[in-house]
Amino acid sequence: MHRLWLIFAQTVTVALAVLFVVSTLKPEWLPSRGKAVVALQEAPASTDSDTPPPGSYREAARAALPTVVHIYTTQQIKQQRHPLFDDPIFRHFFGDRQDGQPRRNSGLGSGVIVSASGYILTNYHVIEAADDIQVSLNDGKTHKARIVGSDPESDLAILQIKADRLPAITFGQADSLRVGDVVLAIGNPFGVGQTVTMGIVSALGRSHLGINTFENFIQTDAAINPGNSGGALVDVHGNLVGINTAIYSRTGGNHGIGFAIPISSARSIMEQILQNGSVVRGWIGVEAQEITHELAESFGLPDTEGALIAGVVRGSPADGAGIRPGDVLLAVNGSAVKDPQVMLDLIAALKPEEKAAFRLRRDKTIVELPVRIGKRPTMPRERE
Repeated sequence: MHRLWLIFAQTVTVALAVLFVVSTLKPEWLPSRGKAVVALQEAPASTDSDTPPPGSYREAARAALPTVVHIYTTQQIKQQRHPLFDDPIFRHFFGDRQDGQPRRNSGLGSGVIVSASGYILTNYHVIEAADDIQVSLNDGKTHKARIVGSDPESDLAILQIKADRLPAITFGQADSLRVGDVVLAIGNPFGVGQTVTMGIVSALGRSHLGINTFENFIQTDAAINPGNSGGALVDVHGNLVGINTAIYSRTGGNHGIGFAIPISSARSIMEQILQNGSVVRGWIGVEAQEITHELAESFGLPDTEGALIAGVVRGSPADGAGIRPGDVLLAVNGSAVKDPQVMLDLIAALKPEEKAAFRLRRDKTIVELPVRIGKRPTMPRERE
């Protein structure tokens, strides 16, 4: 009886050992343990992983992502050396300070490859005062960039890098863009890496924001943060419709109010820079002021339409044509002037040396004056 018990014990021990080894090394040899404790519903496996699900914008992102680059800039800052640092007693206690040596200040932004020749469209404030500009492509390769030209008043700049087989973005039709259309913002926010955010077109033709001299922004609620400047705003097909430029924020973060320069404006400025080296705009040499209700009552004006001429540059085209301070500009070549911003845009669109008809209200009479348009001088961009 004892022998039978010993054989049984040894058999059980060997069986357990074999079960342990099999369950550890070859669990698939064991029979199924039965049904799961909780019944779960699983989506069927997709037969085509490249087919986007409904509502996905992966194709738009796939088309645009390779054309958006990261821009890293470096600026040398020369600091004056204080005479106290040359005092031997001071240096004995505090060491040899290196103040006076050049220090470097770095920044980052985004840009869009618009041509296989290496031309990149970005914001002027991204590369402003930069001594060195490096462009990092989507594949991780980095190239040194040169500034082809810039337009501070519209906050646009053109860079160029030397590289082969560069992907170039497809330009969209910004004129067909409507409020409510879905758009994607692509850039490098806070330097975390290439990022895509989605939103809609909140408004078109935004101006009077005090961001640039010439403003005609697309407003969107797609998340735009520091580092996105110069990046792409694309439609649902991945076509470029705007250059992300600024945000409205009290904290520096995204509040759902971002602004992009329409690609129609950006393209016109880019082509002028590439052809002429700069942007040529019309100018007559006046300082204009918005007409408030108080000013209208004070000057005895019937309404607040137009732009009040507050000053005239001596020797300017306006001075030569007889425009005076106190005049109210009502129209330029038949186009109504609603406010100083509209006046600025209308005059800037005129070609230098051509004559334009200016309609003004002087006292209580209407005056028609022909003005020979001058070339707008380069204006420095003011930044807070």
